[in-house]
Amino acid sequence: MVSVIIPTLNAEAYIHNLIRVLQGQSVSCEIIIVDSSSSDNTVAIAESYGLKVIRIKRKDFDHGGTRNLAASNARGNVLVYLTQDALLEDTKCIENLVKPLSDPMVATSYGRQLPKTDANPVERFSRLFNYPSTESIKGIDDLPKLGVKTFFFSDVCSAIEKKKFEEVGGFPNRTIMNEDMFLAARLLQKGYKIAYSPKASVYHSHDYSLSIQFKRYFDIGVFFSRNRWIRDLAKPGREGVEYLKEEIKFLIADKELKWMPFAILEAAARFLGYRIGFFEKSFPLWLKKRISYNKNFWEK
Repeated sequence: MVSVIIPTLNAEAYIHNLIRVLQGQSVSCEIIIVDSSSSDNTVAIAESYGLKVIRIKRKDFDHGGTRNLAASNARGNVLVYLTQDALLEDTKCIENLVKPLSDPMVATSYGRQLPKTDANPVERFSRLFNYPSTESIKGIDDLPKLGVKTFFFSDVCSAIEKKKFEEVGGFPNRTIMNEDMFLAARLLQKGYKIAYSPKASVYHSHDYSLSIQFKRYFDIGVFFSRNRWIRDLAKPGREGVEYLKEEIKFLIADKELKWMPFAILEAAARFLGYRIGFFEKSFPLWLKKRISYNKNFWEK
């Protein structure tokens, strides 16, 4: 049995379509909503479909802990994690996502994220670069070749065998971000493998401003600062430089030269945010609250 877990907050704009597509999947699914005290009709809509809804206070939301809470209430032996704004491409998405788990050494899989039709060129490149059309399987032996990309994994659309999820302790119970990377690293350390299944596709993209990208990468820096064991396993190399090079090539080929200044500024915002976040212990709490994307983290 497959249990689909969806954390929500004011998801009224997405929840109807997401539930309908999930209920039309080729695989039967238990759907669990864990809602952070939405102020719109999210909970009422979910309950009108007869779904299991777990309510938590907004201040108690945590990227890892909240997902663990939902997992403890799931009946399925496979956990599928989705975000509220991920729209499944077809009726076989869950089937294709779960399929790699038939290999006993594959603990988890993640699907492809396609840009939405209104995504800007910079965001479109990000999705195409990070989520190619070719499937792959990664293990700890790939560290010398892939570096930190070995741990790249997204719970926007992912599946994991519940037994193996519990074996490594699930997600971290308190984390500012990157709970999915943490889980991936733990599984790889155990000798398991991670599958990328592009046939399991969802439409998911965001046109973030420069300030939001700075804040998000500040949080990523905080994550690595507090989980240096992951950084030590695969020290980040020149991934950011290579990404920008490929992005510029993409914008030139797509005749989107007007977006090049934004792409360069975005790369600078990401780098600066990450570096400041990595050395967050040198900064006062009030400043960290102000420049963080996940401000709730600092209240706990």
